[in-house]
Amino acid sequence: MDNDSLKAFLAVAEQQSFSLAAEQLYITQPAVSKRIAALESQLNCKLFDRIGRKVHLTEAGQALLPQSRRILQDIKEAVRSIHDLRGQVSGRLSMGISHHIGLHRLPPILRKYSQLYPAVKLDIDFMDSEQAHQLILHGEMDLAVITLSPTGEQQLQSMPVWEDPLAVTVAHNHPLAQHSSVNAEMLSQHTALPPGLNTYTGQIIKDLFDQRGLNMNIGMSTNYLETIKVMVSIGLGWSILPLTLLDDSVVALNWEGQTLSRTLGCVHHRNRSLSNAAEAFIDLLSAASDKNKMGSKS
Repeated sequence: MDNDSLKAFLAVAEQQSFSLAAEQLYITQPAVSKRIAALESQLNCKLFDRIGRKVHLTEAGQALLPQSRRILQDIKEAVRSIHDLRGQVSGRLSMGISHHIGLHRLPPILRKYSQLYPAVKLDIDFMDSEQAHQLILHGEMDLAVITLSPTGEQQLQSMPVWEDPLAVTVAHNHPLAQHSSVNAEMLSQHTALPPGLNTYTGQIIKDLFDQRGLNMNIGMSTNYLETIKVMVSIGLGWSILPLTLLDDSVVALNWEGQTLSRTLGCVHHRNRSLSNAAEAFIDLLSAASDKNKMGSKS
């Protein structure tokens, strides 16, 4: 059972297509088919059913799926351990990064990291914080830099890096724009454009209304905060957004009697060994966190 055959098996299982798996692996479709055939011959069982244009895992394929992920991860860990014995900061670092953090917080850190450690291949996926959280929970990537979950997971190690202030946001011509502060009762009378209520930021907003037994009058919802800001700026409703995102196209209002914020930071699995590359990245994030704390005290 060789490495390449397992990679081909995983690619076909994830893409549900031999042609898409070939594109993902940068090889030809016949090469993918050959590797799957070799694996099926070695295991003496069929791993995929082809129904129409779709490819589906057989019962044997379903059983092999978690094992193949574990085997490939063990191989990566072995290679990493050998590199780390030499004290090198090299290899591959896989990270999930939220869109907002990737745009507004991380560029200086990524730039410095790539300058300090050019031998590291950064494998970055931009995604929702909740999706990255789940991938870390299942051991499928090294680190995630995301909005931290309001509820901690025992299996995960979280490191707060930035406290991200939030503000109620409206257009200049919105009826509430004349107020300096607002509350849930006032906002419930107007159309809301919150982040998806399945997101950590959306949960913060929902809790503010649930505590008062009020409902939001939701006009639309999306996980992309930049899109929400544009919709707010043209007067389609109010939202609660990070101050770092706001400009003079919108008006920022306080929440009456309360400071709103969320915590951004780094998370990794406690049982997944960190490579030198991952440790070096965490060190840079930690330095950024210390700098932020010093700045807030001055």
